Amino acid sequence: MSEPVHLQDRVVIVTGAGGGLGRAHALLFAARGARVVVNDLGGSTHGEGASASAADRVVEQIRAAGGSAIANHDSVSHGARIVEQALDSFGRVDVLVNNAGILRDRTFHKMDDSDWEQVYQVHVEGAFKVTRAAWPHLREQNWGRVI
Repeated sequence: MSEPVHLQDRVVIVTGAGGGLGRAHALLFAARGARVVVNDLGGSTHGEGASASAADRVVEQIRAAGGSAIANHDSVSHGARIVEQALDSFGRVDVLVNNAGILRDRTFHKMDDSDWEQVYQVHVEGAFKVTRAAWPHLREQNWGRVI
């Protein structure tokens, strides 16, 4: 069996990290020693509303376990702001986990244009915007991961 990966001095941004898989990713990276930017707009799984409490709770959990984390409450449509906060707080970005998403509980033939546009803005455009903002920093340090 291999040794666990240690990520001391690495900075990880996890989008949609206020709950579900994003929360699990953030907690695991923190347990491995990474400093984590916990991004979550705090909206419902359907994309409505916003609340700082989801990201803040995950940051509290990480800190209570001895880890280092900050909360970011921006939408992934503002990817540059998320990356800027990581750089301002931790001085670098090493890993980006594009996890943010919303749910449309409809079959394809029942999905209307509005539903599709909202899914596209978060899942595709949001991932692009955060990745595009992080990319120059990953290239400059000749190391990084996008998940």
